[in-house]
Amino acid sequence: QVQLVESGGGLVQAGGSLRLSCAASGRTFSTYDMGWFRQAPGKERESVAAISYSGGYTYYTDSVKGRFTISRDNAKNTVYLQMSSLKPEDTAVYYCAARTVGWGYPTTKMYDYGYWGQGTQVTVSS
Repeated sequence: QVQLVESGGGLVQAGGSLRLSCAASGRTFSTYDMGWFRQAPGKERESVAAISYSGGYTYYTDSVKGRFTISRDNAKNTVYLQMSSLKPEDTAVYYCAARTVGWGYPTTKMYDYGYWGQGTQVTVSS
């Protein structure tokens, strides 16, 4: 069983920054491919960024490229999402997810992830 706990969400003005963290349980975090998703009110959950278990491969959805950075620290069992130049349309609940049988490349498909965190709210005011 893998537990994921997100933190770092909050209220920020447009143009500001936040760093989300996702702490994972388990002794084999370094073998998990990880992803960040978000869900805005009334919308479907969407992939934001993903990272392979080694950290060598990353993916970003077009709307966040150049503004968000996903990274991981396998020694701390933690994946991060650094968000800069935030926009009101980034407002959502952000979830991290783990694919515990790491394939070594990032995936954007929700069904590829077997474990999910509880989510953290990010609100960007205009």
